Amino acid sequence: MKELTLRQVEVVRAVMIAGSIQGAANLLHVSAPGVSRLIKHTEEGLGIRLFDRRAGVFVPAPEARSIFEMLNQVFHQMENLNTAVQSLQKGDEVKLSFASAPSIAQFIAARAIRSISARFPRLMIDLNILKFEESLDYLLLEQGEIVFMSSAVEHSSLESTPLVQGRIVAIVPEGHELARQEVISVHDLMRFPFIGVDPDDPYGAILAQPFRDAGLNPRHAMRGRFAQTTVSLVRHGLGVALIDEFSVAEVYMPGLIRRPLKEEATITAYSVQKRGRQLSSFAEYTIGRFRHELVTATERRRWDPAPTA
Repeated sequence: MKELTLRQVEVVRAVMIAGSIQGAANLLHVSAPGVSRLIKHTEEGLGIRLFDRRAGVFVPAPEARSIFEMLNQVFHQMENLNTAVQSLQKGDEVKLSFASAPSIAQFIAARAIRSISARFPRLMIDLNILKFEESLDYLLLEQGEIVFMSSAVEHSSLESTPLVQGRIVAIVPEGHELARQEVISVHDLMRFPFIGVDPDDPYGAILAQPFRDAGLNPRHAMRGRFAQTTVSLVRHGLGVALIDEFSVAEVYMPGLIRRPLKEEATITAYSVQKRGRQLSSFAEYTIGRFRHELVTATERRRWDPAPTA
């Protein structure tokens, strides 16, 4: 043996500090015979004497004093390294930037960030809310690592990964006559002022698809750009609407009634990143938490109770 291992450094330094084999064993929470054997093996392997025993106390041998000075330096460097690792584990002086579509940000993002902050309590989180068309520059210019969208972003320099498939649901104002139905059809919605999103918008196209599949072309009484706007307009009794279930995943939503849509209609949430970019471990953890919260939302779908006769 010509080189010391980190374990040997740890044991030799423990003997030097404690002054005895038993004391070193207590420091390291190991058996005294094991420490004794390792010290003997180290000295034999190196071909030098490390300790003298004086009145039952182990003291560094005169010829090994320079080695012990270096051992102390190595140990302190390891302490500094471990401190740096612990800081990184907590997110010290690290900034995580990511973005989300408004529909996912409203409830899902807050739940995911709660878990992220619990895991990395000192991590600085920079959350941006983006329109679909803004996600391209955000990722290509590396303003953030990932974007969570309600549809894939088609671009050769980007990579979209599906996270979970959710449902499109109907929402009506509290007290509305459709609220008495347990299930609502797109044909039912056609009878009332309809609040929608521009069907030329990727999100709006997803919401319009159930009508297209039924051969219908709803006339929008008004349009909102984002899911939150649609929810607000419906809450205030201005019409009825379709929306993704992630946007209405809160337990209590006063003034709003959520109902399953009779027709099959789905929406897929995606994580989008720059192709070839290596994500940080924080970003990878974030994707996992968003996936978890999205899946949880689909498993605990919120349907409001129908009024009793």
